[in-house]
Amino acid sequence: MGTFLVLLISSWVSNTDDIFGPIPQKPDYADSSQWLIRYRGGEADIFYVISTETVDHLMGEDTCHYADTYLEPQRKTMLKEMLAVDSFYSGSFNYYSPFYRQVSMNSWLTPEKAFRRLPLSIGDVMNSWQYYLEHFNQGRPFILAGYSQGADAILKVIKNMPDTVYQRMVAAYFIGFKLASEDVDSVDNIRLAEGATDTGVTIAFNSLRSPECMLFFSEGTAACINPVNWRTDSVSSAFVNYGRRRNDTLSVRCDPESKHLIVSGWKKETIMPFLGIPGNYHHMELRFYYPYIRQNMADRVAAFLKKK
Repeated sequence: MGTFLVLLISSWVSNTDDIFGPIPQKPDYADSSQWLIRYRGGEADIFYVISTETVDHLMGEDTCHYADTYLEPQRKTMLKEMLAVDSFYSGSFNYYSPFYRQVSMNSWLTPEKAFRRLPLSIGDVMNSWQYYLEHFNQGRPFILAGYSQGADAILKVIKNMPDTVYQRMVAAYFIGFKLASEDVDSVDNIRLAEGATDTGVTIAFNSLRSPECMLFFSEGTAACINPVNWRTDSVSSAFVNYGRRRNDTLSVRCDPESKHLIVSGWKKETIMPFLGIPGNYHHMELRFYYPYIRQNMADRVAAFLKKK
């Protein structure tokens, strides 16, 4: 019996190690190196949480499943998205994006492991958000935005947001992740956008060629708005995908059943690394719609300030 208990306990330990592995140093958000900040004297802020940009790496002889925010190769990868989104969206707004110990890309090959690892990553984002409120925001209106794993993190921010803070939220852009019906129905701070200039709302969408191309992290989402015509019905709208070498005219509409965006006309079938399948456009979410979202952020801030 004693031998059995030792074997059982050791199996638990190894299983736990397999799930979490070594943990990198916790980010200190009083350290400016743990942020990308662009203060422009703007009337409003954007707080943006990046998607999954890093992969497993070695800590000593062990495999680490979390980004190390102090390790330059991983920081460089995360910074690339931070800078791109700033150029896409921020305009004249102040921009704050925290480095965090995100769950690695490899983790998502086994979703049950990835979801067990997420609380540590989300905890970092929550800490960065609290630091932002206390030291950076200065009472200004703000836009929350997150993409993929970053969207899941801002969901937790919204869920825990007190009314006094929520009153300053212009909108939350929840891009490329599932927004479940139970969250929409039970969280007071989640009010789905219905048009182009409503405020205090959450904007959510996931893009694909057809519902058969859906990935697990958007399956069952309860929200969809078209980021080109800002409609929630199935009315299609043409849009231009601005590329480096050519611009393509595509069309997009909401599918009322799957609650996904259906994109037509995209011929460049590049596939996202690790998890991608043909016809799923998760990796194109930021690039497809950025001129339309950039303008929409400006319009919503203007509407918010006019109300105030």
